[in-house]
Amino acid sequence: MMPALKRKNWRYYLQLMRLEKPIGTYLLLWPTWWALWLAAEGVPPLHLLLVFSAGVVLMRAAGCVINDYADRKWDGAVERTKQRPLASGAVSGREALQLFVLLLALSAGLLVFLNWQTVLLSVVAVLLAAVYPFMKRYTHLPQVVLGAAFSWGMPMAFMAVQLQLPPLLWLLYLANLLWTVAYDTYYALVDRPDDIKVGIKSTAILFGDYALPVIAVLQLVTLALLLAVGAMAALHWVYYLFLLLAAGCFVYQYRLATASRQGCFAAFLHNHYVGMLVFAGIALSYLLQG
Repeated sequence: MMPALKRKNWRYYLQLMRLEKPIGTYLLLWPTWWALWLAAEGVPPLHLLLVFSAGVVLMRAAGCVINDYADRKWDGAVERTKQRPLASGAVSGREALQLFVLLLALSAGLLVFLNWQTVLLSVVAVLLAAVYPFMKRYTHLPQVVLGAAFSWGMPMAFMAVQLQLPPLLWLLYLANLLWTVAYDTYYALVDRPDDIKVGIKSTAILFGDYALPVIAVLQLVTLALLLAVGAMAALHWVYYLFLLLAAGCFVYQYRLATASRQGCFAAFLHNHYVGMLVFAGIALSYLLQG
């Protein structure tokens, strides 16, 4: 254990890793499971399921830590984030960086269970996780970088199972990237007034008054791509039933978001169910096909 990580601060370290708020882990885990099931055409090997699931938890925690480190001077000016451990001073910047390195080291330990081609792809995952928090300084499209980062477990999953990156994977990757941009724009809408004041960029600011219609278009394209994935993978008709349910979730989210800023946050959180429904459709499809 790294000596600078004081025991008395572990409560703050857990907050820094967002372990008490698992929604981000779910939004990263469901798409990774989509890819694992599609790559294996059914239940994936147990060791891969365990490795990728643990990797999701560790890398999501690492991403939260480096994000808060990057935003430590801005979070104090935003009502929703001013009590975060770094913004409040409960954890120092040095301690946060050491925790980030520790989480990366633990994640790297999982790579010994994967083939070398997947290990090479993991370098991109680390780079995306490290770069994303700083993108909001330079571009209004940090959500696109987040989408790329949240989707990178998919190529790794296919490489780990199939030792190839087929066209099906890239359809799935694009679907997840666009879905991520959509739900993270909901999230950014909550902070938009504060972000404008402190100079943080986002798609919520870029899209302006058209943010909600753009989100709806992104969700529609996501569904179209997932339909194409189902056709290419020759999935059972039950998969399309679950996509219809996911479409219903998107309609519900739009209604939430039109009500208030807090409704936008509720819409963001609700995307957990979209990921779960798509996974259920994929898993049941292979189960029913025997």
